[in-house]
Amino acid sequence: MSAMFRSSIVHRRKARTRDGLRQVTSLAASLAALSLLCWAATAGAQCGGISSTPNAAEDCALHAVPADRAAQIDPAHPYPLAELIDIAENNNPRTHIVWERAKQAAERLGIAKSAYYPVLSGIAAFADQRTISPFPKPLAPRGYTMVEVPVIQPELTLDYLLFDFGKREAKIDSAAAEKLAAGANFIRANQEVAFGVATAYYKLQTAQERLTATQETLKTAQTTQDAAEAQLNNGRSTLPDVLNARAETSQAVFDNESADGDQKIARVALTEAIGAEPSPNIIIDRQDKTSLPQALTMTIEALIDRAIQDRPDLAAQAAEIRAADQEARAAKAEYLPRIALSATGAQTSIWPTTDYGQLGNASEPTWTVGLGIEWRLFDGGARKNELAIAQSKGRVARDEMREKQDQATREVWTAYIGFRTAMRKQQAAEALLDSANASYSASFDAYKYGVKNLIDVVTAEKQLAQARLSGVSARSELFLQAVNLEFVTGNLLRKQPSATQTQDGQKP
Repeated sequence: MSAMFRSSIVHRRKARTRDGLRQVTSLAASLAALSLLCWAATAGAQCGGISSTPNAAEDCALHAVPADRAAQIDPAHPYPLAELIDIAENNNPRTHIVWERAKQAAERLGIAKSAYYPVLSGIAAFADQRTISPFPKPLAPRGYTMVEVPVIQPELTLDYLLFDFGKREAKIDSAAAEKLAAGANFIRANQEVAFGVATAYYKLQTAQERLTATQETLKTAQTTQDAAEAQLNNGRSTLPDVLNARAETSQAVFDNESADGDQKIARVALTEAIGAEPSPNIIIDRQDKTSLPQALTMTIEALIDRAIQDRPDLAAQAAEIRAADQEARAAKAEYLPRIALSATGAQTSIWPTTDYGQLGNASEPTWTVGLGIEWRLFDGGARKNELAIAQSKGRVARDEMREKQDQATREVWTAYIGFRTAMRKQQAAEALLDSANASYSASFDAYKYGVKNLIDVVTAEKQLAQARLSGVSARSELFLQAVNLEFVTGNLLRKQPSATQTQDGQKP
């Protein structure tokens, strides 16, 4: 298995080296193929559960506002897993955070696009100016004239950037990539919340089944104790045997109380995961009749390929690479000139007065138009450093992509091995429980007839208790490993075929 793992890693690294930026572009394009479907398609489902693509999730987040409230839990209603995930998508604080970040990314794209439009401003000036001007005395008796000019001037100004060698386009592409990344992160956050709810759900189910198992063990211990006391009364047992049986009963009581506390703590953890006020007052639909996943429907190579293509975190990282590339493009455009149009138009009205002579009033339209070329020739290295930073971000983004791809591959391998191991453990647990039941029944019957001693019965009783707990743990672990396999391949909450199936061929 390890050799296959190393071979797969080497093969994929060679492919990345060969494909280079083409692979990044392909991953960014694959965002359009990401489809999401909430397990509970209710009218109040959050954007991440009803949107089919990161762009759709972004648009939903832009026009919707998450409800600022905590989930209300009905203590009398048994909640299935699908309904709990739907509640979490609407109420978990994590989804609210990424919702708002997605909204901010969409707004930043709108800001970037606004650079293509002219800036139109309105100004209204109201002024009164009084000046003194020297003037020859023969013409002005006091040797100066005093002029007062009231002015009213409403004005419109227009600034329009005509050409900037692609800087605005690069900024828009960068903002669009960041918007796409925010949408993918939004989907991933919903998947993480759903996985967290599923984990808490199965932990609670495990705790409840463990409580049931300890209760059965307590009944078994009490039965053994009753038999030992009956044998003592009949003179066919000893007091140490009875004391031993009583000790096993006390241990079973202790284990039962411990399991009861654990399942209450698991209830609190589940309410917290769905965004409700932490409380043990929640009931789950345990779905005891749900078929166990029994087989994989995909090879490990296909699972890794699905993860590389469909995981939202990888898609978001591909968008980050694109954003970094466009940021470098915008930095390069700073080295080139800008061509801009500026214009003003106004209606200027004045009523000048003077203490000597007579001045005329005026109310005329005035305007200016200019076409300017701005070219920064020297800026002390600011553009050079900005370009270096942008190029460095691109290299970092590519290294992070490689790291995340390797991490995704490791997680898929771990989940794959974990599911196969969980299947074998479940099969072994079933066989162990059957054997332990038969062993205890045989030992107990033999003890009642005096063929075996109490030590044999107690030993079989302990084995039965351990077998019950092992069966509980194996069942829940198998469900959880199946969910984990969908999560690490980016398929959680999606409509694509499941990686596992039950004996009847259905998705677990």
